[in-house]
Amino acid sequence: MDALVIRLGFIAAVCAGLLICPPATRAEKSSPNVVLILADDLGIGDVQCYNPDRGKIPTPNIDQLAADGMRFTDAHSSSAVCSPSRYTLLTGRYHWRTRLQRGIVELWEPPLIAPQRLTVAGLAKRRGYQTACIGKWHLGWDWGITAGQRKFFGNFGPEAGAGRGPSDPELATWKEVFSKPLGGGPLAAGFDRYFGADVPNWPPYCFIEDHQTVGVPDSFLPRDMVRKGLASHQGPALAGWKFEPILPALGERASAFIRDCAQRSKPFFLYFPLTVPHTPLSVNEPWRGKSRLDRDVADLVMEMDDVVGKVLSSLNSAGVASNTLVIFTSDNGFAPVAGNRELESKGHFPSGPYRGYKFDPWEGGHRVPFIVRWPGVVQPGASCEALIHHADLMATLAAVWEVTLPEDAAEDSFNILPLLKGSRGKARKHAVSCAFNGAPTLRQDEWKLVCAPDERLGTRVHLFNLKNDPAETKNLATAQPDRVRKMRAALDGIIDSGRSTRGKRQANDVEVRRHL
Repeated sequence: MDALVIRLGFIAAVCAGLLICPPATRAEKSSPNVVLILADDLGIGDVQCYNPDRGKIPTPNIDQLAADGMRFTDAHSSSAVCSPSRYTLLTGRYHWRTRLQRGIVELWEPPLIAPQRLTVAGLAKRRGYQTACIGKWHLGWDWGITAGQRKFFGNFGPEAGAGRGPSDPELATWKEVFSKPLGGGPLAAGFDRYFGADVPNWPPYCFIEDHQTVGVPDSFLPRDMVRKGLASHQGPALAGWKFEPILPALGERASAFIRDCAQRSKPFFLYFPLTVPHTPLSVNEPWRGKSRLDRDVADLVMEMDDVVGKVLSSLNSAGVASNTLVIFTSDNGFAPVAGNRELESKGHFPSGPYRGYKFDPWEGGHRVPFIVRWPGVVQPGASCEALIHHADLMATLAAVWEVTLPEDAAEDSFNILPLLKGSRGKARKHAVSCAFNGAPTLRQDEWKLVCAPDERLGTRVHLFNLKNDPAETKNLATAQPDRVRKMRAALDGIIDSGRSTRGKRQANDVEVRRHL
């Protein structure tokens, strides 16, 4: 009877897609498939396993991923906003070494990643991997819009989408631009394939596949779709465009890519940048109200978790889970516009015990969930308190793939492979993360220097000991001026060297804006 129960439980786990396959062989460990899942505006406290006491949104699939792998508790993005964090994650280089000194890549802007810049995807291709980006890009394209055409891509007026359709000149220009291949996107950054909605709350409101829009936008969005929580800008859209189908479509494409690659002999690298829980806060009907927190963003986190679960299940059904390294993280903290106060009034704290949210230099802006599952290498149920950074992905995968990085690549990337294998040491002693306005923070072990003002307190420079004060409540800058001076000098050195790792001095793309 006991044997029958065990057998039935085994079959049920396989059918549910929850059973991890046997450990990878030694040969497989140097060429695992890699799935990198990046949530958008997901606070560290939005993941239940990071916030069990003050997190009210169920995230069973992400929690299971953590139970099957390693959960990092001191992981950071390069910025408290989107585009800069994505740049650093893919290149292993701090974003502020580029033209992006503050903010994000704006509407219709050119690519942020330079053509010669080696990315994680480019490194994977050198190693013989199939590569795909499926989801949100938000790092710019060569749109092919001339100076004379710019007037047809903005300033549409209040009647656009509310009675006024596109004019003949607008339609003709959109057709000319969107009928041509787009340049400078994911395919120029090392990816073989791309499918996604570039920035789902911005135009063009359509999918892009590889370097072509899927269809030619010929309408304005209905005016009621251009408002808080949905679209942020009016602009070219496919007739009948809806936001709800985006997330399911991305999940289906990601699973299809995994199934397709599993039938081939080459390993694969899948970058799966989710579009949620960022706006548009468009929840599909089965998930509406599911969180019982009366906020669309909470329901959307649950729907996102379900899509993550389906993609992870596709690894099992394709028979490649045992040889796939899965990473789950977020680009920055929770966006307060989505309703942090309302959620906190109901007992859910999106930043967990930390101060601040998206945009901020405080921990809630850039301390992010970071989970790694790698059967046979990463111990299940492990946690790691070491300081790590999104930039570290590049050097870590180079170590996994046993390749040497060029001097002019991954200048701020440290190898965390020893941590994944159970080392209790440190991968890095310092890290830089920035606020929306570009103001930097420098971590050195447990110390954090914040080169940004606190308008509430009227202070300009801040020093915190995060070991004793993780909520950043006690500014020690006045009490420890010598430490502030030394950390400022260290930040200066990181800027001037063009790198924070050992190696030949490199040039920044621009003169870096100072906040010292």
